[in-house]
Amino acid sequence: MKRFLLPLLLAARVALGAETAAPSDYYKVENIATPPGLSAEVGGLTFTPDGHLMACFHRGEVYSYNPETKEWKLFAQGLQDPLGIIAPKNDEVIVMQRSELTRLRDTNGDGVADSYETICDSFGMTGNYHEFAFGPLPAPDGGWFVALNTASNGAGIRQELRGEFRDLGREGRMYSVVPWRGWVVKISPDGKLTPWASGFRSPNGLGYDSKGRLFVTDNQGDWIGACPLYHVEKDKFYGHPASLVWKKGETRDPLTIPMKELDAMRTRGSIVFPYLASMAMSATQPLTDTTAGKFGPFAGQMLVGEMNHARILRMMMEEVDGQLQGMVVPLLESHGLHKGDNRVAFAPDGSLWVGQTDHGWAGDKGIQRISWTGKVPLDVKEMHLTKTGFEMTFTQPLETAAASNPESYKVRRYYYEYHEPYGSPEFDLQEITPKSVALSEDRTKVTLGFDPVVAWRIYEFHLDALKGDDGAAVANPLVAYTLNHLVGAKTPPPPPPGPGKSETAKKDEEKKPEADKPAPATPTPTPKPKGGAKKPAATPTPAPAPATPTSKPKGKGKPATPTPTPTPKKK
Repeated sequence: MKRFLLPLLLAARVALGAETAAPSDYYKVENIATPPGLSAEVGGLTFTPDGHLMACFHRGEVYSYNPETKEWKLFAQGLQDPLGIIAPKNDEVIVMQRSELTRLRDTNGDGVADSYETICDSFGMTGNYHEFAFGPLPAPDGGWFVALNTASNGAGIRQELRGEFRDLGREGRMYSVVPWRGWVVKISPDGKLTPWASGFRSPNGLGYDSKGRLFVTDNQGDWIGACPLYHVEKDKFYGHPASLVWKKGETRDPLTIPMKELDAMRTRGSIVFPYLASMAMSATQPLTDTTAGKFGPFAGQMLVGEMNHARILRMMMEEVDGQLQGMVVPLLESHGLHKGDNRVAFAPDGSLWVGQTDHGWAGDKGIQRISWTGKVPLDVKEMHLTKTGFEMTFTQPLETAAASNPESYKVRRYYYEYHEPYGSPEFDLQEITPKSVALSEDRTKVTLGFDPVVAWRIYEFHLDALKGDDGAAVANPLVAYTLNHLVGAKTPPPPPPGPGKSETAKKDEEKKPEADKPAPATPTPTPKPKGGAKKPAATPTPAPAPATPTSKPKGKGKPATPTPTPTPKKK
């Protein structure tokens, strides 16, 4: 196994940079000045029907921005950590606060919200800093999809809670002791909450593909080897067990459920973002390019932001054996783009607006506008799995000699293990070369043969040796395909999961003398639920924002020791 290959490939990419046209030749990045004195940590971006930008910020402000006059106007304030916004009307926005889904309306035409209405607050809160709420994403029936973060053992919970309390799974790095933490939920137009899908850790972004299918990203951590993009379907489970506390009929502590059972239940990511290659260490909001070519040659494909690097990624999926899977490739890296690309929205003119945040982790602050210059880069446009390998389509013809040489395609094949510890190394890493290469007559399509083609693996391609007729290198030579299912053949079972806390704890418990085993836990009083039906919410006054988390940046490390917490009181 050539463990030195990845650093050499990355170094080669830098060395070949002189042959690569600058990304600024294809995409122009422009900084948007934000209001003076504003902490511009962006929680949400959207455009109104008349083309004004609406942005919400971590400290609770909502501003409108006129792209023509470049003027900002405060629309609302006093919200709690809003992390998503949509604008169904010019005078109305819907915001996902930490505590509720809220409708803000300007009823007198002065450009300032004077009506604050609670749509739904029927989910639990403990006061844990990690209980973020993401969305909303409009649902076909006029309702909304929302994703609710799990709590972190990097901090405790408050004495007074909202919602039913179940003290199960609390020893985990992430936990869900109040309703619907770790779930994607659906909220009806009249404010009723319906649990939709479970198994999420930190699902910071929801979006639809070009066919209206629901997707959500999640963040690498415990139970998640690397950031995935999930195709979300009702009643399915996506791998993080904390949320199972709230599954109907489930009474077990989620940490005691056997790994094989969890693994059999879970739905895998349609795309898994390579971590060691730094493609996405903290994936954010997915967004489909609906600009019909105004933003370049990749219309209909999905984009996604990344927190830890200055990077926007591009994804193309296909259905194989009834399941979605596909490729991911950078669209734009650095060259004026900032880190912390948390929220994205397309303007009516086809430009992509990007909102950044750091929120106590890696990132930046601010808003940027990306527009296509009209020039097409040499890039992988599409990628499809075949019975014997892959078919890559490029945006421009390739130079024949390099494109026909199997040695031009450096490939790493591996998988991330499903297990309880934080993150995952690359398992069964193989560095391989195609057995065959066929170049199409117009030199825009390459068919690569591999023997064998292995399911349940990530195929990571490094295409630095390829070039176009003019000598220019591929603009984004790192391409990865998540291969779960095979074409035209029976897909074998996936690799077995790694160790979970249930198996480890059982072995440790069996070794303990009887006197050392813990006494049965004392039942904890159950707080009464708070909130529920839609109701007018009093116009808030600006309130101090929640303290910025002091946890370490996202990455591998030991879980922090939980803060001792008193028994919750009934409310």
